[in-house]
Amino acid sequence: MGINTERDIEANLQIGPTDKGMVRIFVEAQGIEVPMDFAPEEAEEIATEIRAAAEAARGLKR
Repeated sequence: MGINTERDIEANLQIGPTDKGMVRIFVEAQGIEVPMDFAPEEAEEIATEIRAAAEAARGLKR
């Protein structure tokens, strides 16, 4: 199992601020809920990694 292993699982993803000043990424799939809280700085690093991955994926599609 890895990043290139395809799965036939549907999941819901929510991202937003918490009342404690954290950024929460909340994933729900097949009755399992995974809340992940990050400091704003960590969330910005994750956003940068997502943007870089999107850019790399665009390059692979060409």
